[in-house]
Amino acid sequence: MKPPLWLALGRVSNLPTVWSNALAGTVLAGADPWQPATLVVCAALSLFYVGGMYLNDAFDAAWDQRERPERPIPSGRVRLETVYAAGFGLLLAGLLCLLVALALRPEGAGLIALVAGIALAATILIYDWHHKENPLSPLVMGLCRVLAYATAGLVATAQPAVYLWLLAGASLCWLIGLTYAAKQEAFDRLERIWPLAFLFVPLLWGLVQLATGYLTWALLLGLAAWLAFALFLLARRAKGDVPRAVAALVAGIALLDALFLATLGHTGASAAAVACFLLTRLGQRWIAGS
Repeated sequence: MKPPLWLALGRVSNLPTVWSNALAGTVLAGADPWQPATLVVCAALSLFYVGGMYLNDAFDAAWDQRERPERPIPSGRVRLETVYAAGFGLLLAGLLCLLVALALRPEGAGLIALVAGIALAATILIYDWHHKENPLSPLVMGLCRVLAYATAGLVATAQPAVYLWLLAGASLCWLIGLTYAAKQEAFDRLERIWPLAFLFVPLLWGLVQLATGYLTWALLLGLAAWLAFALFLLARRAKGDVPRAVAALVAGIALLDALFLATLGHTGASAAAVACFLLTRLGQRWIAGS
């Protein structure tokens, strides 16, 4: 059975990675993640993500008409104007949801969190508007995830711990490598290999934090094995391997969050991030993750 069009267009199978970002951003900032505000932030970031996916297809409609006519808009299954309206509406809803989260955390959050949310929405728009043939698009996409961490962390506390910025930067490197691979997906090939080196940077954090316990060891080995699997697909380059590798790397974002949380001693939050990884992979079996 095919998924409903609006679910496929929004790549909702990847939403658990957004939830793990919200969880990690809250913990890395130095706050307790098990509060109602965290759930609201998850909802806000989910709206940003799905809205961004809609606008990605809307802005790419002319290119898809030439290169991927089977996509929903060029195939006529949905009107371009409808997708634009839904995308912008979801970004606005994300900002409104963020205001609710701020109201739930008046003691720790300030307007800086709203500024981060607005910056996230703007960065999403910049990426969607100009990512084809843009050599800096992997960096822009990475900044979207950095701002997701920052938004969650700044809702939780007005003075986030340095871990928030340090590990958001490590995640940025993963996203740069991932987005570079995704840019080649339509052609099912990779032109250059060196940008994939960015994917290894977050593993360095796990290596220097091995003394924090067996969970860190297990997650570092798991993440390394998962990265090896994705790189194997990219190297083999059989038909469909690049999209499968991209979907695997997207799911790996949640595994990366689990590693970050484990190194800081948050076993429960780390387990939740692993669950987000498993949910993403399960969802990707029904709805394509890229």
